[in-house]
Amino acid sequence: MASAAEQMASNISLSSFSKATELKRRLWFTLGALILFRFLSYVPMPGIDPRAMASLFNNQRGGVLDFFNTFSGGSLERMSIIALGVMPYITASIVVQLGATLYGPWQALKKEGETGRKKLNQITRYLTVAITLVQGYVIAVGLESAQGSPVVEPGMLFRVAATISLVGGTLFLMWIGEQITSRGIGNGVSLIIMAGIVASLPGTMAQLLEGGRTGTMDPVLIVGIIVLVVALVLFICFMERAQRRVLIQYPKRQTARGMQQERSHLPMKINIAGVIPPIFASSLLLMPLTVLQMAGGGGTSADSSDWLITVSTYLRHGSPLYMLLYGAGIAFFCFFYSAVQFNSEETAENLKRHGGFIPGKRPGKQTEEYFDYLISRLTVVGAAYLVIICLVPELLFSQAGVPFYLGGTSLLIVVNVTMDTVAQIQSHLIAHQYGDLIKKAKLKGARKR
Repeated sequence: MASAAEQMASNISLSSFSKATELKRRLWFTLGALILFRFLSYVPMPGIDPRAMASLFNNQRGGVLDFFNTFSGGSLERMSIIALGVMPYITASIVVQLGATLYGPWQALKKEGETGRKKLNQITRYLTVAITLVQGYVIAVGLESAQGSPVVEPGMLFRVAATISLVGGTLFLMWIGEQITSRGIGNGVSLIIMAGIVASLPGTMAQLLEGGRTGTMDPVLIVGIIVLVVALVLFICFMERAQRRVLIQYPKRQTARGMQQERSHLPMKINIAGVIPPIFASSLLLMPLTVLQMAGGGGTSADSSDWLITVSTYLRHGSPLYMLLYGAGIAFFCFFYSAVQFNSEETAENLKRHGGFIPGKRPGKQTEEYFDYLISRLTVVGAAYLVIICLVPELLFSQAGVPFYLGGTSLLIVVNVTMDTVAQIQSHLIAHQYGDLIKKAKLKGARKR
């Protein structure tokens, strides 16, 4: 039987949306913030020759630069002031989240509630600044030393200006994301990443259609790519909504209808780790290759060039070694991040404290072991799902010789964020309907008096 909230959600229509003035204001604010983000992606960093930068980036394709360029909506390719995007902030958030689980002082902050959460957010911001400073300076030095350097006037002045520009751009994006979360429809940072990925889709579609028009791509292959993308999107939607509902019972309590036993369900997602494993696996796998390319781009040694070519060949997209390492990395981070995300001991202790128990399992240690058993089984399925989503497009596109890159990670992020955004909009509409019901109830009460 559907709950009251589910029944109300099913009755949501366009008329109820038109009356939700607060929701429309939040949507317009979110849209304006995302448009501002797209404008910033075209603001160039000082001291860079755009044509030389485009040529350099084309020579570096296949590395982590291409991966992060997708997330930044082409900002890295143009070397704009937001070239690093929000990836430093995401990295800092993940580090703080892991620290709040493994590091004693941060664990204490996590248990302090709202006050501790604010302190952890402040630590995340400071760590974001530190990470961006390091990455910005490394990028500035790499641009100076690269073959065909796009830097107009190399030197310490350029390094300082480039680092300050990248730090300022990342912090401004972080601020925009926080504003979308508080004043928009939520998921600010995720929406910024999705906007960057979606911005590259028209160019990808144009390449696909142009290939069919000029005859460089088989029409059957084009239809197959479209069918594959639709199938992957449907599969992602199904798996992201799939969950294992654990039955929780509470002791019998006296109610108006007599002694009744309360029951509830603890939902456990199959993909607990989300999109973190593919991002981490791709970054760790492609970062060494990109560093070698940038370091060896201006080298003159034939031996170093041959060694670089060999490494690049073995780790290129679609190669057997790359696919093996990429799949192993995704599986590893799935198990690692799932263990961090779901604390079996804490969950079992909370159930015991509130009098809840799993039928057939004793509260405490036995319940904790049962949760560990469930998490292990769910993570196996979730890891296999992520490996399929991420490796199938890589394998098919590399074997088919598709002239553009469309990764499963990008599809995974877009579908996840879209589903979360729709859920946020739906929750705002439900809250608006509840508000209308309360107002009508107050008016009826006043009339009766």
